[in-house]
Amino acid sequence: MTHSLADRHGRIATDLRVSLTDRCNLRCSYCMPAEGLDWLPDDKVLSDDEVVRLIAIAVQRLGVREVRFTGGEPLVRRGLVDIVRRARALDADVDLSVTTNALGLTRVAGALADAGLDRVNVSLDTARADTFHRITRRDRFADVEAGLAAAQAAGLGPVKVNAVLLRGENDDQAGELLDWCLERGYDLRFIEQMPLDAQHGWSREAMVTADEILAQLSTTHALTPAAEPRGSAPAELFLVDGGPATVGIIASVTRPFCGDCDRVRLTADGQVRDCLFARSESDLRSAMRAGASDDELAERWVTAMLGKAAGHGIDDPTFLQPDRPMSAIGG
Repeated sequence: MTHSLADRHGRIATDLRVSLTDRCNLRCSYCMPAEGLDWLPDDKVLSDDEVVRLIAIAVQRLGVREVRFTGGEPLVRRGLVDIVRRARALDADVDLSVTTNALGLTRVAGALADAGLDRVNVSLDTARADTFHRITRRDRFADVEAGLAAAQAAGLGPVKVNAVLLRGENDDQAGELLDWCLERGYDLRFIEQMPLDAQHGWSREAMVTADEILAQLSTTHALTPAAEPRGSAPAELFLVDGGPATVGIIASVTRPFCGDCDRVRLTADGQVRDCLFARSESDLRSAMRAGASDDELAERWVTAMLGKAAGHGIDDPTFLQPDRPMSAIGG
């Protein structure tokens, strides 16, 4: 039995984001409080076997062609390398990637490449060690630098860097971070800050917009729209000084791309989320642990996608931020 993960608006999800843990070893100010959060109990988190089983259903029965492992911080999941190896064994052509803060990547980059991982996306908001310390509340910038270099050396490329600009923190560093990435051969993407912080302190007024980011970058570089169509990719790409290097802007708030969304999310505790900003989830873990067959789990997943809204609704006056923060949802 094969199906597609279609919704009622004509979109088909082929990109699966799998959160392996809600835990993280940084405390970024726009994500969680300094003291951290109440983590999921171990018995609620999917086992390695359960994760691989659901990925198999997604890839072999539901048409998923990309799997990205997220968190929290996926590198703190002990079974990560084995999960990647088993996911690769399911299909030689499925695209496998990890979104990480790169702490510890020097230790596992080679093993992840050997296991079949294609590439990594690294969350990094600044090229300055002091700013990094202030934002993340950890003095680990040198470890991130080393992790990025290790990923590149292991062939996990193109290595992408995802950055969020925060007003009053690093909003004057866009050009500096771009130059830093260009010198090292990393692909930089700026992401508008989204209302997914655990503290629910996000405000549109404080958010640094895509237009502001472009204006700042244009003071030091000539940016021209890249020729290739964006398709379902979230980043709008611009050639830097004529190319071939590019920089991307993911304007999730001011220029939403919901109409082309092809993503679905699986949380670390086995819940299907059809949107980052969904207010409801569909439970696969309980059904799986109660003895549901692969066919039954696939049917549940297909049904879960039918309720996907047309858009995230951030601009709607009735918008409510999800109860779960980004660290518990997965990117």
